[in-house]
Amino acid sequence: MRHRVVITGMGVAAPNGHGLDDFEQALRKGKSGIRFVQELADLNFSCRIGGIPEDFDAIRKSYFDHEKLLSINDNIGYISVSAVDAWRDAGFALPDDDSIDVDWDTGAILGCGIGGMDTIATRVVPMVSEGKTRRMGSRIVEQVMNSGTSARVAGLLALGNQVTSNSAACSTGTEAIVDAMARIRNGLAKRMLAGGSEGASPYIWAGFDSMRVIARKFNDVPEKGSRPMSASANGFVPGAGGAVLLLEELETALERGARIYGEIIGGYVNCGGQRNGGSMTAPNPAGVQHCIKQAVDDARIDTHEIDGINGHLTATFADPSEIHNWSTALKRGPDNFPYVNSTKSMIGHCLGAAGAIESVATVLQIYKGFLHPSINCEDVHPEIEAFADRIPHEVMEYPDLKIMAKACFGFGDVNSCLIFKKWEG
Repeated sequence: MRHRVVITGMGVAAPNGHGLDDFEQALRKGKSGIRFVQELADLNFSCRIGGIPEDFDAIRKSYFDHEKLLSINDNIGYISVSAVDAWRDAGFALPDDDSIDVDWDTGAILGCGIGGMDTIATRVVPMVSEGKTRRMGSRIVEQVMNSGTSARVAGLLALGNQVTSNSAACSTGTEAIVDAMARIRNGLAKRMLAGGSEGASPYIWAGFDSMRVIARKFNDVPEKGSRPMSASANGFVPGAGGAVLLLEELETALERGARIYGEIIGGYVNCGGQRNGGSMTAPNPAGVQHCIKQAVDDARIDTHEIDGINGHLTATFADPSEIHNWSTALKRGPDNFPYVNSTKSMIGHCLGAAGAIESVATVLQIYKGFLHPSINCEDVHPEIEAFADRIPHEVMEYPDLKIMAKACFGFGDVNSCLIFKKWEG
C-alpha cells in the first residue's frame, strides 16, 4: 500500500522574511533579502553581499531559554525555529521538557550542506591551537556534528521515529523531503519533519569566493545581485536560513481535521555519475533529465499537467542548460512550457537550506494560487530567450495553479526533484 503524503505545517527563516505570512508577502512583492555584508568587505571577499535572515539573534532568544541557546549556533538555530514553527502551524503543542513521553510515529530528516563551519573556525580551531581544549565546553560537539540539526529538533519535540541529517550539497533540502515522503509512503512513520538549513559565515562562503562562482559585480546594488536566467548574471549570491515542512500521512491528517497545504505526489533522487559533461561542479544533463522524468513517473501524471516549475536556477552558467533540460525531460518546448521562476532571485543561494526554503515557496504558491516573480532577469539570457514569456516578472495571480515541480542540483552531480499538487479534498 502506498500511503498518500500531505503537508500540514511549514516554518521558514529566510533572508527576506521569517514566518509564512512575511515570507509570502515578500515573495508576492518581489522583495529581495540580499544586503551588503560588511564582514565580507573587511575580509577582502570579491563578493560582499549575501542573503542573511534579519534580527535572527533576537528571534531565537524569543523561542528558547538560555540553557537551550548554549547548544544553538546559526545553522541549528535556523532549523530549530523553523521546526517549532512548522510543528505549531500543524496544530501541535510543544512537549514539556520534563515529560517522559516519546512520539514514536514522528521523525525528522533535517540536513545541511556545510553545517557548523562557523563554530569550528571561530571556536574549535583557535581554542585547540591555544591549548584550551578543556575550556571549549560540553556543547561544542553537538554544534559541529552534521546531525546536530536533526538531533536538536528531536529533543525539542520528543521525536521517536527515524531522526537523521542528510547532506547532498545544494540538493540537501529537497532530498530530505523526498526521503521523508518515502518513509511515510511505506508506512514507517505517520509524520516526518523534513527540510534543511545553513549558517551565515565567511568560513562557509570563502571557498565559493575563491572559485569565483559567486557574484562580485553588484556589491553597490545588493538587491540586483541575484540574477537567475539573466544575461548579466555574475554568479550566485550566498545565502543562509532554514525551512521545515511537516509531512503527514493523509489518513492521519484527515482524522485530526488538519489544515492541508498540498500533497506531495512524486519525488526522485539520483546522481549523474560525473560523466557526459557532469563533474564535481557541473551536472550531467542526462542525469538531470532522468531525475525529472522519474519524479513525474512517480507522481503518475502526464508532463503536460505541470503548471509551474520552481527551478534550481542559481544565476550561473548552468541556468540556460537547466531550462533546456526541463524542456527535454518534459517534452515541452517554448510554445507550451510551464511557467518558471527562481526564488533565489530574492534570497540568494542558501546552499543546504535552498531546497527547503524554495519548497515552502512552491507550496505557498500552490496553496494561495499565485506565482511569484523572478526578479532581476529583465535581460533574459539569449540562450533561453525563446522561453522568456514563461518567466513571471511581476506577481501573477493563478487560482487554477494545481501542480508544480521543484528541483535542486548540487555539487557532486546530485539531483532531486519533487512534484507538489494542490489539495482539493
